Amino acid sequence: MADKKEERPSHQKRATWHYKFHESRTPAQKFADLLAQGMGSWPFIIWQTVFVVFWIFLNLYGYTQHWDPYPFILLNLLFSTQAAYAAPIIMMSQNRQADKDRLHAEEDFETNRKAKEEIEMLQTRLDEIESKKLDKILAILEKK
Repeated sequence: MADKKEERPSHQKRATWHYKFHESRTPAQKFADLLAQGMGSWPFIIWQTVFVVFWIFLNLYGYTQHWDPYPFILLNLLFSTQAAYAAPIIMMSQNRQADKDRLHAEEDFETNRKAKEEIEMLQTRLDEIESKKLDKILAILEKK
């Protein structure tokens, strides 16, 4: 892996929204995500292309023994079946990604809200300190 991630203690990993989200997935959801990841990759496209070329070559070359003559109805049926199952599984994975993005946005909003409260509290405290220092300076100047 070109990009090494810092290792965190296990108690810190459990505290992140990312870890909680991934650990809450069911086995079927994990399978759907894995399938969507595989089907959305270049190796899948390349292997599927090789398969199609091989299928067509065998059926055109074996003119007398071809099992799927032109226009390759069986190959078309295989692709239709693959698409019929792949599309909903990929959509389930995409919906989970949308849920993950929404959770991430909510966590970011909560972090930003807490940071804003802390900054406002610090600003109020700094204003108090500045006001006290100015009062002391004025008191010293009045004595002179």
